[in-house]
Amino acid sequence: MDEKVMVNDILAGVKSDLTAYQTAISECENMQLRQTFQQIRNSDESFQYELFKVAQSKGYYIPAQKATVTEINTVKTEMQG
Repeated sequence: MDEKVMVNDILAGVKSDLTAYQTAISECENMQLRQTFQQIRNSDESFQYELFKVAQSKGYYIPAQKATVTEINTVKTEMQG
């Protein structure tokens, strides 16, 4: 397995973990456990961003083209209506 595949696989795994943590946080009644999940999520988010920057710098990950002002305004209008 080459480095690009491994990096993208890790990024996908962390993204999935972040979704699971968010679900657990929103459904957690125990404040201590909720805070633990939040700390883990925050740590994973930092890790994900650092790995994303590495992947982007090596050309392993190319983000989508930035939205135009018109596209942004269209989405805003649709979300408000």
